Amino acid sequence: MQYPDRDKSTTLKDMVAENDRPREKAKAKGFGALSTPELLAIIVGSGTVGENVTELCQRILHDCDEKLYRMGRLSIRDLSRNYRGIGEVKAIEILAALELGRRYHLERFDEANQILSSKDAYEYLRIRMDHLSHEEIHVLLLDRAKRIMHMERISSGGTAMAVADIKMVLKPAIERLADGIILAHNHPSDTPHPSDMDNRLTKHVKDACKVMDIELVDHIIVCRGGRYYSYNDNNAL
Repeated sequence: MQYPDRDKSTTLKDMVAENDRPREKAKAKGFGALSTPELLAIIVGSGTVGENVTELCQRILHDCDEKLYRMGRLSIRDLSRNYRGIGEVKAIEILAALELGRRYHLERFDEANQILSSKDAYEYLRIRMDHLSHEEIHVLLLDRAKRIMHMERISSGGTAMAVADIKMVLKPAIERLADGIILAHNHPSDTPHPSDMDNRLTKHVKDACKVMDIELVDHIIVCRGGRYYSYNDNNAL
């Protein structure tokens, strides 16, 4: 009996029964019939001896609490060092696919970009921000009809906080003659409650907006899992 070479990666074809192969299943039934691990398996392409590619992808997903946005927070180094069968090239391919998914949703929201509620703002912002492992501050520029004119990153910080310069918050709004702005930042801890520093920032931005005749429509704290804090909804502006 000849044993397989343990140093050789095992392909989808070698390890999975034909009826269960993700590529064949996609051709026969469409991509909607595939589970998330099966879709990832198509990208990864091969597993290792003792663990086929779908099992490998299932394990990675399990370690990310079955959430793709958690996987999107991993680095190339995280994936290639922690999972046998995932080298640097495969790690890059996985993260590139996740970034394509984000951009797909961005395009969909850009086609209907009027902000009529805090939920509209959150849905627009979360795709851009909830995958971040560090804190960033952004400003959303609005015209008089609350349509999005532009979104700009103001600052980027560590896992705890980013610091905003009030002049830099208002600069893009003044340059583009925006009628209103929505200030936004994320909490990587996923705790939606504002800090004292968040409250001070909101007050300073609101005071500056009054001077420049620009409406501060809201300040949104973006977290994952549908959680966010709206200063406007909480009468805190």
